[in-house]
This record gives sequence, structure tokens and C-alpha cells, in this order.
Amino acid sequence: MRIAITGGTGFVGRHLARALASEGHDVVLVARGIDRRDPTVAKLHGARTVKAGVMEVETLRNAFAGCDAVAHCAGINRQIGAQTYPSVHVKGTANVITAARAAGVRKIVMLSFLRARPACGSPYHESKWAAEELVRKSGLDYTVVKASMTFGPGDHMLDHLSHLLYTLPVFVTVGLREKLVRPVAVQDVVQVLAAALIGGRLSRQTVAVLGPETLRLSEVAKRVGRLIGKHALVVPAPAAVNYVVAGVAERVMRIPLASLAQVRMLDEGLVEPWGNVDPLPEDLVPRTPLSDEVLRAGLPTAGPFTRADLRIPGVI
Repeated sequence: MRIAITGGTGFVGRHLARALASEGHDVVLVARGIDRRDPTVAKLHGARTVKAGVMEVETLRNAFAGCDAVAHCAGINRQIGAQTYPSVHVKGTANVITAARAAGVRKIVMLSFLRARPACGSPYHESKWAAEELVRKSGLDYTVVKASMTFGPGDHMLDHLSHLLYTLPVFVTVGLREKLVRPVAVQDVVQVLAAALIGGRLSRQTVAVLGPETLRLSEVAKRVGRLIGKHALVVPAPAAVNYVVAGVAERVMRIPLASLAQVRMLDEGLVEPWGNVDPLPEDLVPRTPLSDEVLRAGLPTAGPFTRADLRIPGVI
């Protein structure tokens, strides 16, 4: 089969591409070329790269031509200039649907967020929900995958926790009473996406994908600290402190330590989806634990944050 992946060079997109290519499928990586953390994904056997954003309908249509399905993984977790939540998540998804129809694609599988919902005061959550609704009402066969916080090699969670603890071994909680999360391994998310794309499963369903372990993010920070030899001092703090820090991080960091949307996610917890979802078949239920072996495999190169992580020239 030939599968197009929007956000094909992003975190989940490139893991999905590798999984599909390893099974002998052709992949079309559709991406703006902004994420260059793993350029080797473009060299996969059977892979073709199309430099395009989700606002370019005609380029998308050409990229989707001859594809059996589209994995819509493109998304943002902060707004910069014209890259807003409504433009990328809502208008962008509408464009993907239009292009898929025009190219004769039979199925679209959308990667969404566990707690996406309408009228909640968070532009991120609301735009993801609006995008889900567009997919569900598209007339195409579809699967919407509502994923929890996702971790693995090249992610933001383990990457930022590691660099943070090398920089300053302190973890500030989101809220004085930290909410629980169920982080999910990227390979488990990919397994669900691939089943929908290749196996024809989960047709016209919305499913939630959560990890098998329920814990606080500070516990993950402690485990990461132990693996890298840094004792993580956990400091409880009101969520308001994190919103301020996230606002600053969005302005000065290339990839924020935490975005405002991510603080909102942690502020309310990530242990169950919002709304009605279809049950996952038993063989697709995530089972990868947050074990030392799994965490170690996802850790980045050792070291603190550096000047290269900043967006403002001259700031160290």
C-alpha cells in the first residue's frame, strides 16, 4: 500500500513512516521541512518527501495521488505568526480532506488529542475537536485516534525532562496537587494508526490510546533523573506559575520547555478521554511500560539546554 503522512517528519509521523516502510509499504512524507531532528527518515526505502504545509491544497492533492490512505499527523502545540490553531488544525484538516477526496483516497486516519473537546476555553483543545468533527463528517472512511501524552525516541517529554535535569535538577509540578497522567509509548500509538491504515480496522471509529500506567509526571521526572544520575527535586507550585513559565518559553525557545497548551493538559490530568469513544480491540491496547529499559531507549544525547534551544539571538 501507499500511505501519505502529513507531519511525516514530526515525532509520531516519522515513527509511523518507519513502521510502515519496514512492512514494505510506500510512504509519502508531507511536511514543511521545519522539523529536521531526524533527516534519515527521508531515506527510508519506498519513501518520497513532498515539501508542503496543510494550507497548500493543490500540492496536497498531488502528494495524495495514488495513495490508499492518509495519516493526518500534522499539528502544532503553540501558535507562531500565521501558524495558529484554527489555521493549522481546522482549516488545515479541511484542506487535507478536500485534497484526499480529489485524489481518490479512500481513508483518512487522524491523530488527535485525548482531551480534545469544544467550548472549554483552550484554543488547542477546541481546534483539535473541530478537526475531529470535520473528519467524522467528511464522508470518507475514517479513524480518529485520541492519544495521551506520547513518549519515545525523539519526543518532547523525555527530551525536555532530561535536558531540564541536566540544566537544573528541579521539577516544578503543575498544581499544588499534581494531576495524574497515563503516558503512552509512541510504538503503541503507531500500532493503532497502522491497524487502521493497513488492516482496515477501526472503520468509522474514534478511539482513545492511553498508556498502561497511571502516575504523576513528577514520578517520570524522578525515574529519568535516576537514569541520568541527577536527583530530581520536586517542588509543588500553583498551576499559575507554570502558565507564566510556559508563556515565556513559547517566546524564547525553539521548542518550549512546556507550551501553554501542554500546561493546560497537565493541569486537568490525562487519564481518560473526553466524550464517547469506541473500545480498542484487546490486541491494540497499549502495554509498553515506563520501565528503565524503555525510558533509557527514549533519552536524548546527555546534556543541558543550550543557546541553540533559544529563538532570541544573543541570549544565553
